[in-house]
Amino acid sequence: MLDLARVRQEYMRDGLDEKDVLADPLAQFARWFDDAQKADLIMPNAMSLATVSADGKPSSRVGLLKGVDEGLGGLGGLSGHSGGFVFYTDYDSRKGREIAGNNHASLLFAWLPLERQVRIDGTLEKVSAAESDAYFATRPLGSRHAAIASPQSEVVSGRAALEARFIEAAAAGGESPPRPAHWGGYRLTPVEIEFWQGRENRLHDRLLYSRMAAGAQWQIQRLAP
Repeated sequence: MLDLARVRQEYMRDGLDEKDVLADPLAQFARWFDDAQKADLIMPNAMSLATVSADGKPSSRVGLLKGVDEGLGGLGGLSGHSGGFVFYTDYDSRKGREIAGNNHASLLFAWLPLERQVRIDGTLEKVSAAESDAYFATRPLGSRHAAIASPQSEVVSGRAALEARFIEAAAAGGESPPRPAHWGGYRLTPVEIEFWQGRENRLHDRLLYSRMAAGAQWQIQRLAP
């Protein structure tokens, strides 16, 4: 058995005060993301995505953030939309089916060496076909062939069958495979964004940005740890 009661970490790196944060949580996220990049963290855009099925069963998985709207520097920002976090996946996957039935979702970034977390709750919608096409064209060729070949989340008979599908997709798609209709992006429009900074004695700093409607002013509140 694992003796996890002895696994402990004291948090001493930093603090988070209301007077020091930016009024816009997307700008504050960009600031923290920049810190994560400067700290040379592995895959700082890795995030947990939690969805819920139509019958209320939760599931989560790790994915990669690929854009933040309003052109925030260093995040592959996409202009022309208000405040969204963009990622790409298979629309027919388990997550895609769950989103189709319930578009509420939560993202979590855990930058553990910095003793920081960011939780983002909101609603999901598909990005435009043009945005999905543009991003798909930037992916490595093998990744594009894999998106075509893989029936994500479906049972397959074995590795050999999956590799055979990949070889077939690569032969058919060549050097410029078109984006399959079942693959594309989602944009999460946030209603709450919480910034968490670990502190000594577990008196962590938690600042919650929330707003009642799109375009409304963000409110900042401190939560007890």
